[in-house]
Amino acid sequence: MLMKKKVSLPVQIVIALIAGILVGLACYFTGAVSLASGYLKPFGDIFVNLLKFIVVPVVLLSMIDGILSMGDMRKVGSVGWKTVAYFLCTTAIACVIGLVLANIFDNAGLFPTLVLEEGAVWEKATSANFMDTLVAIFPSNMWDAFVKANMLQVIVIALLLGGSIMAAGENGRMCREFVSSAYAVIEKMMGFIISLSPIGVFTMMAWVVATQGAGILGSLALVLLCAYIGYAAHAILVYSMSARIFAGMSPVRFFKGAFAAMIFGFTSASSAATLPVSRECADELGADGEISSFVLPLGSTINMDGTAIYQCVATIFLASCAGVHLSLGQMVTIVVTATLASIGTAGVSGAGTIMLAMVLTAMGIDVNLIMIIYGVDRLFDMGRTCLNITGDISCAVCVSKWESGKSGGSRR
Repeated sequence: MLMKKKVSLPVQIVIALIAGILVGLACYFTGAVSLASGYLKPFGDIFVNLLKFIVVPVVLLSMIDGILSMGDMRKVGSVGWKTVAYFLCTTAIACVIGLVLANIFDNAGLFPTLVLEEGAVWEKATSANFMDTLVAIFPSNMWDAFVKANMLQVIVIALLLGGSIMAAGENGRMCREFVSSAYAVIEKMMGFIISLSPIGVFTMMAWVVATQGAGILGSLALVLLCAYIGYAAHAILVYSMSARIFAGMSPVRFFKGAFAAMIFGFTSASSAATLPVSRECADELGADGEISSFVLPLGSTINMDGTAIYQCVATIFLASCAGVHLSLGQMVTIVVTATLASIGTAGVSGAGTIMLAMVLTAMGIDVNLIMIIYGVDRLFDMGRTCLNITGDISCAVCVSKWESGKSGGSRR
């Protein structure tokens, strides 16, 4: 008897995306828009509600767990802190690149403004200057931050709790175990919610296409183009230049040496699965074996430059869809949110979706809009994973140079 092969989730999402587009077009051209709005969209709303529900516990517990897992960095000394500093700096730069490109596309009129409810766009986000944003980051009531899903405050709470548990040492052991256990439960719950993605993608895509027509599909192609330009720019301007400046390695040699891991990461869309190939590429480029053994697994957890670019581009695009024009202060908030959240959240399956929901919440943008872009998330994921892998290898090469004083380019 032939065994039935289970269809993978990415394939299910692609099928749901295509089916949603076809059903949406059918509703649009036959005038049956009310069918999509009244009977399909509610199921999409349920999926979005579940995403909103899981955001706060995932961010809180994953960040605390990530901080606690880095407690061993005291044992590895300067290697650990240089690695974390490298990743946080490159993540901040990635956010800036993503925001600049997205604003160029938006100001050129390439991103649309959608009218999805009674001929009106969603309420615009409230502008805030930098100092107001800085003060608002620090919570006065922990439970209020959870209830209102104030993500900047949730991140600060996670940093404070994680640091305090670490500082408590043996006295904080029960808290460590609780966080680890609770995070394992939340991961399972999130896996279940993500498994419902095909239903959410089908219903919401059918609704969006039914109300907007085929024009929205061209806008999604432009968003993909914007993100991939950002990926390429970051890889060339940041990673290869870092290898050139800090390790004396030419960009051509760097990309040639990292090419196998980049292709594997692009096709698998998994940083963890690419680790063996990344290790071989890092060794070939002259990275110290012990350092790359530390940097690469850590990078697969906390290096999220590709995700940062994706979030910035997607946030500007979805803000444009909602008729929202973000202020400079709000864009700074995006950079701060995405950079701080890199401590742990990137290692979570479905992190791109969860973190995009988090950023949209922080910006005051309706999270329902996430379903416009979620159907093509796999295409974004392939590029951002490829970029993250490249960053891990670049970090291994640079840290090896800093620690040993030997040129990473001395090896052929």
